[in-house]
Amino acid sequence: MASIERLAIEPLRRAFTTTYHSTEQLDRLKQATLDILDAVGVQFHSEQALGLLAEHGVRVDRAAQTAQFPPEIVLAAMAKAPRRFTLGARDASCHIPVGDGNTYCTTDGCGVEIIDFATRERRPSTKADLADVTRMQDYLSSIAFWWPTLSAGDYGETAQLHELDAGWNNTVKHLQGMVNGAREARYAVEMATVIAGGPEELRRRPVLSGLIATISPLVIDKDGIEAALVFAAAGVPVAFVTMPTLGTTAPATKAGAYALGSAELVAATVLLQLAHPGAPVLHSTMQSWVDPSSGNFMSFPQDGRSRALGTELAHHWGVPAESATCGTDSPVPGTWQAGVEEALDFVQAAQEGSELLPSIGLVNVYTLFYPEHIILGDDIYHRARYAIMDIDLDDEALALRAIAEVGPGGHFLGHKHTRRHMREAVRPAITHHPGPEGAFRDPLEVARHKAERIWREYRPEPLDPAKAAELTKILAAADAELRA
Repeated sequence: MASIERLAIEPLRRAFTTTYHSTEQLDRLKQATLDILDAVGVQFHSEQALGLLAEHGVRVDRAAQTAQFPPEIVLAAMAKAPRRFTLGARDASCHIPVGDGNTYCTTDGCGVEIIDFATRERRPSTKADLADVTRMQDYLSSIAFWWPTLSAGDYGETAQLHELDAGWNNTVKHLQGMVNGAREARYAVEMATVIAGGPEELRRRPVLSGLIATISPLVIDKDGIEAALVFAAAGVPVAFVTMPTLGTTAPATKAGAYALGSAELVAATVLLQLAHPGAPVLHSTMQSWVDPSSGNFMSFPQDGRSRALGTELAHHWGVPAESATCGTDSPVPGTWQAGVEEALDFVQAAQEGSELLPSIGLVNVYTLFYPEHIILGDDIYHRARYAIMDIDLDDEALALRAIAEVGPGGHFLGHKHTRRHMREAVRPAITHHPGPEGAFRDPLEVARHKAERIWREYRPEPLDPAKAAELTKILAAADAELRA
């Protein structure tokens, strides 16, 4: 039994939403997307996908593996994608109503190294490490759904399925996996069906969703799209993500990169809607840059305009958005760089209105997990959460009676109104933990100790043993087939 209890999920609840781009700008980008799809097309490395597209009137060149989409087909198909749906979880209190006006966050994903909780050694990540990190995700109120923060590097070809196993055994929250390949996706659906309690329950409250990446420029790979088709057939939502890098895999202009990325997302979504009308889909744009003097990848240049464009463009197409924010290029936590990159990005993302938001957990360009860094990120998350909340203006909050009773020159500390509200008036951040000599403790030290306590003391509600055993059987079959 856990000696500390899981915190209730606290989504970003906005009192207001900031719009960064006009309807005219979004219309222009939408038309550019249609023009690219019609005149240039997208390459699909899948005969199954090309066959489905051809059946529905898309112009297909089998030799070039390209598909060109007439605008009327695109618009009709996109109109079938739902704007609202539910992501289910083991614990019903953790269901996510996508499209309810709130933003639900997760961690960064697919790091490959960890700073060991016990030894502080830096080493490649394993399934056991992912289990440890998943328990932290389950505990934290900033994390509403699961991403594989770390890869199960010790499981080779079936790592993505073993990551799901580590997820369901260590969190009661929704899982968004990163499973590619039709065979792998069928095993993932089988696992999700066990957790949900049957195929109809999986369709009604999907306990699994899939993140499927496109390949810029304008390529949809076989493993990704065929996994997406398997998921859509089972009612498992799919988040398509594009990662255009300015000047290399995309035009060097922000607008051009977004138009190209949008074409990839829309092409993949149209295919799913033609094959399975009404299949739940999200759009995610993770734009990045390269240093022109060195070719080094970077996520946070000084001019980071257009971060919100992916969210607004997804909504303009009528689908929910899974924005990309936070993370840091800093090699270690607790630096000025890490704080600036995560905090500024998070505050903007909190205002823009995306439905899902991958965010905290990794450093060193999304590759390395420090236990204390996710705690620092959790603190930044809650600062951003409070920044966009409304304040009460009722009679109790305005405190006019208390002000009159205390009067000029008085003191409020002993007043009963203060006793009612003092605890909620000040919520100390991680930067304001008193030390033994009166000064505040180093936030990095506080975060490290909190991470260690969660790791040692917190255990989530265990998965039903019969379901855990079924997952083990499915994994054994997957290991035998996919590693052969």
